[in-house]
Amino acid sequence: MGKITGFMELDRNDRKYKPAEERVRHWNEFVEPLGDEGTKSQASRCMDCGIPYCHNGCPVNNQIPDWNDLVYRGDWQTAALNLHSTNNFPEVTGRVCPAPCEAACTLNIDDKPVTIKTIECAVADKAFENGWIVPQPPEKKTGKKVAIVGSGPAGLAAAQQLARAGHDVHVYEKNAKAGGLLRYGIPDFKMEKQIIDRRVEQMKAEGVTFHCGVHVGKDVKAKKLDADHDAVLLTGGSEKPFDFFEKAPGRDLDGIHFAMHFLPQQNRRVGGEKQPAKTKEISAKGKHVVVIGGGDTGSDCIGTSFRQGAKSVTQLEIMPMPPALENKALSWPHWPMKLRVSSSQAEGAKVEYSINTVGFAGKDGVVTGLKYVKVDGKLQPIPGSEGEMPADLVLFAMGFSGPVDGDVVKELGLEIVPRGRFKGLDADERDYRIRGSGSRKLFAAGDIRRGQSLVVWAIREGRQAAHAIDRYLMGKTDLPR
Repeated sequence: MGKITGFMELDRNDRKYKPAEERVRHWNEFVEPLGDEGTKSQASRCMDCGIPYCHNGCPVNNQIPDWNDLVYRGDWQTAALNLHSTNNFPEVTGRVCPAPCEAACTLNIDDKPVTIKTIECAVADKAFENGWIVPQPPEKKTGKKVAIVGSGPAGLAAAQQLARAGHDVHVYEKNAKAGGLLRYGIPDFKMEKQIIDRRVEQMKAEGVTFHCGVHVGKDVKAKKLDADHDAVLLTGGSEKPFDFFEKAPGRDLDGIHFAMHFLPQQNRRVGGEKQPAKTKEISAKGKHVVVIGGGDTGSDCIGTSFRQGAKSVTQLEIMPMPPALENKALSWPHWPMKLRVSSSQAEGAKVEYSINTVGFAGKDGVVTGLKYVKVDGKLQPIPGSEGEMPADLVLFAMGFSGPVDGDVVKELGLEIVPRGRFKGLDADERDYRIRGSGSRKLFAAGDIRRGQSLVVWAIREGRQAAHAIDRYLMGKTDLPR
């Protein structure tokens, strides 16, 4: 629990950002660690609250009070062991998770939760720095062969768990490198890609075989994987974007793109990777950029646009501006709806709430402006509030409707319901098998199963799917859920 009186003696002190005018000039991470003593002091604030609501707030059920206490006492290595017992990639969640655990922290009642995410990241980074993270190959092999389609956080977590259980694991990734949205969606300034590379190397040493540049459903048939393996896990994500303006006037103008056509290009540039054939170059340099959508993806578009040299960036959100502080009596310990300013927004973006796009203006086939109308609390147009703003590049960041249905999903004839879930999938999150597919050994996990969600939920899904697959193959399992 840390220091008994720590929460009374010490205020919350979290990591700081390097100045905006400095960080927008490069693509590197810009969060400044607290250092060992600062992290230990913050860990000491973890109180003996009786019921650790942070456990429920964390999708992977990290044993947060335990490793907070270990950090406070200086036992970093045991803290790292504890942390990795529930989370395969804490160095990832310590960087990009929104920290629902902190929202659930008892100290959040006073708006001063323990800096759980910061401590988690510090523990993981120290474990790598000191060489405590080493491959854990199985003592013996089972002779069972598992194919995993997709190498995002769900696929990677499942692959590592199954390989350590002794199965022969093969991961198929359509892109040139492993990582899924961790590599091609999250900008480098939020998470540098060597973070993924070192985990991939660890997993290779544990027996995982990666087949990158292999598009299942096109380069290799999903049914062949089904025939050649004892189990097949689909972790292809939820990549089909919403397009709420499909029929809006001017939608066909050049310069209007989905966020996930824009962000991966820059990640490939930073990584020195070639763009896929026939890729149309998208750049914000010297342009008035408008980002439609107020979530993390929209924020990533903002930060990327500034680093590319955008003239201005405006973010539009159809919902009303949330309150600066939530009503604790109504929300705690659940994730609250309140105003949050992301690091990218703080770099100079203009954020507009209660505004709906109604069309686009253009010249010579290229977008030059965005037409809008303001809306009331019920999202209804306010008469006389119509307007137009300059826009040389418009990016849609409005979420995803489900998995792409033109490759694996189409070949296997899987039926999808709204938000990406498969019909017939067990609802109790224990089996993870796709029913009615004609195959008893077909499983799904991550965004392709539950719909668009957080990295930490994907890791949980991958671990639980591995538990289910190991039990299916062996009749029992010792893998944790």
